[in-house]
Amino acid sequence: MADTAMSDSGSVSTPAPGGPAPGARASAVQNAVWRLRSRGCWTDAAALLEHDDSPPAALQRTALLVERCLFTEQGWSDAEDALRAAEALAGTDDERGAAACERGQLAYAATVLGVRDRSDEARVALSRAAALIAPGAAARPLLDYRRGLIAEHLADSPQAARAAYRRAHAGATANGDQLLLSSTWRHLAGLALRDGELAEARHGFAETLRIREELGFLVGTAPALTSLAEAETEPEATRLRAEAARLYRLLGNVPTWLAAQLTRPAPAA
Repeated sequence: MADTAMSDSGSVSTPAPGGPAPGARASAVQNAVWRLRSRGCWTDAAALLEHDDSPPAALQRTALLVERCLFTEQGWSDAEDALRAAEALAGTDDERGAAACERGQLAYAATVLGVRDRSDEARVALSRAAALIAPGAAARPLLDYRRGLIAEHLADSPQAARAAYRRAHAGATANGDQLLLSSTWRHLAGLALRDGELAEARHGFAETLRIREELGFLVGTAPALTSLAEAETEPEATRLRAEAARLYRLLGNVPTWLAAQLTRPAPAA
């Protein structure tokens, strides 16, 4: 099965949802944040937002540090501190819902990475987010996606996960959120692979790879390559894993959990 349990979140787009108001300076900051984030430099990206004490900036900083935890299995206390600050600054239902969504993602990451079982906290936080974020809000597709992660990997309910991923996929398409769309493609493909639907899985994984290459999301490209390799035959599968390994080394062995995928022996001919 593809390594979807610990895949990226798609939580910070380009620029991030809820980021600073439009303007030349804001755009420059957001572009710099994206460049750093796409190369796995989450701490540096978050540092660019330290002097902005607005709720949107606090939420974006939290999302970056939560994603760092998911990719590196490090920085848990920094993410918790940023999350508490975002929760304290949140003044609207949308902001409180977004903070709850990040708390759910952080608890999910700690659970699937084996740091500590925080599955109950993850479920409660995402339920709170669902009560606060309106069905048509821009943040709803990300919430649906993360509820799909909970359903698939903590509740072992692929049917519920598929429904949540499809809602997230439709919302990401409507919002033009390409990075989130790459993640929904990947997880829907992972479920298809689980069901033995190789053609559907191959298509979804290929879409994930295409989008991430077009966006320049380097840190998410190696996982996309290894996922596609799961649905391909030899020698293409070996070629894809070799390219993923090259990117993995280039980015300092991130994401950490990809190592097992890259060292998996090729199937017998």
